[in-house]
Amino acid sequence: MRDTMVTERTLKYGKYALATAILSWSINSDLIDAFAPRQCTSRLLRIPSQNLLQMTATLKEGSSASSSNNEKARELGTQPVVVSAAAEALSHSETTMKLVPSFDLFQLLDEAEGGHVPPLAAGNAMRDGTALKVGIPDTLGEMKLTDYKGLGGDMKIEDLPDPFKMVEKELQPFSDSIKELVSTDQPILSMAAKHFFEKRHGKRFRPTIVQLMAKTVAACPPEKKQGDEWEWSGASDIDLEGGIVTSENHQGSEVWRKQAQLGQIVEMIHVASLIHDDVLDEADTRRGGEAVHKLYSNKVAVLAGDYLLARASVLLARLENTAVVQIMATALESLVAGEIMQLKASPEELLQMESYLRKSYYKTASLICYACRSTALLGGHAYGSTVATACEEFGFHMGLAFQIQDDILDFTAAADILGKPALADMNLGLSTAPILYAAQEFAHLRPLVKRRFKEKGDKQTALEALYKSKTAMDKAKRLAGFHAQRAVDALLRLPQSEARDALLRLTYVVITRKK
Repeated sequence: MRDTMVTERTLKYGKYALATAILSWSINSDLIDAFAPRQCTSRLLRIPSQNLLQMTATLKEGSSASSSNNEKARELGTQPVVVSAAAEALSHSETTMKLVPSFDLFQLLDEAEGGHVPPLAAGNAMRDGTALKVGIPDTLGEMKLTDYKGLGGDMKIEDLPDPFKMVEKELQPFSDSIKELVSTDQPILSMAAKHFFEKRHGKRFRPTIVQLMAKTVAACPPEKKQGDEWEWSGASDIDLEGGIVTSENHQGSEVWRKQAQLGQIVEMIHVASLIHDDVLDEADTRRGGEAVHKLYSNKVAVLAGDYLLARASVLLARLENTAVVQIMATALESLVAGEIMQLKASPEELLQMESYLRKSYYKTASLICYACRSTALLGGHAYGSTVATACEEFGFHMGLAFQIQDDILDFTAAADILGKPALADMNLGLSTAPILYAAQEFAHLRPLVKRRFKEKGDKQTALEALYKSKTAMDKAKRLAGFHAQRAVDALLRLPQSEARDALLRLTYVVITRKK
């Protein structure tokens, strides 16, 4: 019995400890010289260090929209903090990256719904749509998803390259390779850790994105540095002829190998989070089969997830790019932040669309967008470059579109199609985009959302209101469409290539899928 009664407190706050310790070692190792200049500008040094994951709505000083944004900040209230600002400041040096959450770089909501454009910062400043395409034609330069069948138009998305077929051969040995990477001498732990990499490997959505992004950035010439600030560091040294990666020399190179390994690392982190989440949520199924903790026990499942995170951390350090380690460590920390935000959200925050989107960023989009920017860095592009910025922005919006569509399917698809329990979020007391839009229309739903559907009949009442609503589901679909189109817009700043166009098609697939 004790085997199956691991406390939620222990799981929520202890599950990433081992991986975080290994990542901290990596960041503080001698690899620091691999990417960063020794001096940082006085402008950056005068700005107090801010917690990477401080979940507040406080906006940067000097913003032209500071008054309205500050009102938004007060309305949202202060979110939970994973690491204090003081502790975060102590961990920084002149050479470490001054990262901020992607939702402070890119837009969460359309202006029509109260969203605002974030102010310029190191991570979003380079967004010129023509800088990389001078004299280079682009047949999809004005692409709108609404021009395609299924989204309001009559164009065929099948005219674009199939994203999964493009990397199918590269990902075929993926499961065998990743199983070898997570092998251990302990049979039970080894079987549990390999569970998701056997038959039920899922869509391989994240590794597919990384592989396609690697090919996309290989077709982008690196930009010249704009000075000696940290944002123009982070690019891996390229040991190829001419010192740059091209579409011709990329396949089979050391750069290609490291980017492929990053895809494996991302999948390992993702699977570890699924194993832990299933324990916390007491889920019975995952990917059409039994959850790991149902096959073994809570204790084995937690240890298997920890082990995957530890292995991912070691493999991450072996990419030999400290900037990438810092970025992906932040993604790992974001998973914890999302869990805490989900657990500790106040009743008022449970009703706020922006709070829901921030939680979705931490739990889903952060891993995707940081993996995309890291892929660019491994390909020889600096952190603040147009290429790396477009990669993170694409991943940010793609990740949110994916999660919103997932939340829509939670109400429209059967459990046997999803491969996991339907209405899972409502059963956990959580409200997603469809319910939040329904609550905007029907005032009687708001108390139910604020008390997390705890009283008898709450869930049934909410479902009846959702299916009665003429706008809620359509608004949720438009929100997914907004983020999908922003993902497309980010990609269109990069030169046209087969891989880029395959990512464009993948964006369409994300918001039209049925499972």
